[in-house]
Amino acid sequence: MTAAPGVSDAVELLERSLSYTRVALSGISDDELGRPTPCTRWDLRDLLAHMDDALDAFTEGATGAVIGPVDAGAPAAVRTATLQRKACALVGVWSTALLGDLRETTSVGDATLNRSVLALAAAVEITVHGWDVGIATGRGRPIPEALAAELLPMAVGLGDEADRGGPGPHPFGAPLVPAVDASYGERLLAFLGRRPTPP
Repeated sequence: MTAAPGVSDAVELLERSLSYTRVALSGISDDELGRPTPCTRWDLRDLLAHMDDALDAFTEGATGAVIGPVDAGAPAAVRTATLQRKACALVGVWSTALLGDLRETTSVGDATLNRSVLALAAAVEITVHGWDVGIATGRGRPIPEALAAELLPMAVGLGDEADRGGPGPHPFGAPLVPAVDASYGERLLAFLGRRPTPP
């Protein structure tokens, strides 16, 4: 596995991933919730529910505090506003934990993970699901190249630990072969089972 950066660098990547994804969450309407996503088992409603759960889990990884799930029947505006709020809270708790808690590991169930690895897993997942949301709504943007270039080796390193295609926090598909001239963003998406269709 590729050596993980320190926690402060991982948190900085997490902030950038959340900034990218928060834009994708803007303006989702109720009529769009049934749209298909690149996550083949999920429509947009399911994907937003998964993102809600993931933000709770990654927040808990920093502090042990969970904001709580949003009502699955809530209107799109409520769901996305909640996700936006949780994204801000996630950066806040990780930054606070970074300043006030120098532990290098955190407990996830029965496992003990390096805290930077958990923050990196969050950055990868949040970025790619932000791209998924953009594809589903038709308002997507390419993943910024600088962000993708830093996330790609982390995703490759995390790949052996991810539960590809099954239940769990990393519902990504089997890797695809990217084009020879693929960008870093396209390579990241291909590694995580996405065909990098231009938004």
